[in-house]
Amino acid sequence: MRVHTFLKRAALAGVVALLPLAAPAQEAPTIDAARVDAVVKAGFTKLPEGWGPRLQQDETQRICSLTRNNPSPDQAAAIMKSEEVRVIFPADSVLGDWKEGAKVAQNGRGGQFSDPPGTVSGGNCYACHQLDPKEVSYGTLGPSLAGYGRDRNYDLADAKATFAKVYDAQASLACSSMPRFGVNGVLTEQQIKDVVAYLFDPNSPVNK
Repeated sequence: MRVHTFLKRAALAGVVALLPLAAPAQEAPTIDAARVDAVVKAGFTKLPEGWGPRLQQDETQRICSLTRNNPSPDQAAAIMKSEEVRVIFPADSVLGDWKEGAKVAQNGRGGQFSDPPGTVSGGNCYACHQLDPKEVSYGTLGPSLAGYGRDRNYDLADAKATFAKVYDAQASLACSSMPRFGVNGVLTEQQIKDVVAYLFDPNSPVNK
C-alpha cells in the first residue's frame, strides 16, 4: 500500500512539473507620439499640393489614437461635443436624389495620389455596409443598412440625424471608424443628401 501511495504521489508530481508556468501579464507597449509622427512624415516626402495638413492630427484624432479608440467617458463626451458643432446642415431638405446616392455609395474613387484633377470622390459605402439587399458584395465592418428608412418609418428627424452621422460620424460616436465625410470634404453637401435619400426614399432598393 505504501509503495502504491508513493508511486501515485510521484506520478502526480511529475504531471505538475510538466504543467507550463503562467505567463506573466504583458504590459501594453508605450507609444512615442513624436517618433510615430516623424515616421509618418518621413514616408510622405513628395506631397501633392494641399496634402500637408492631412498629416496633422486634430484633437479628436489625437485622443482616439492615444486611447486606441477607447476614450474615457469624459473624453468621449468632449469629442462628441466638439464634433457636433462642425456639422453643417443644408438650408433646405436633407434628402436628395436616391439614384445619385446609389452612385455615391458604389463609388470608391477619390482622395488618392493617382487621381487626376477633377476626380469626384465617392463614399465607398459598400466597403463597410450592406445597403441594397440584392447587392452580393458588401463589407461587414459596419452594420447592415438594408431597410434603413423603412425600419424608421421614413421619419424626417431620423433622416436629419443620418445626415449628421454621414457628415461627421464622431459627433454621435466618439472614435467611430466611419470617415467624417463632410468635415473632411470627402463628400459634398449634395452627395451626402443623395446618400441620405438612398437610405430613406421608399423607392430606393435599400427599402425594398
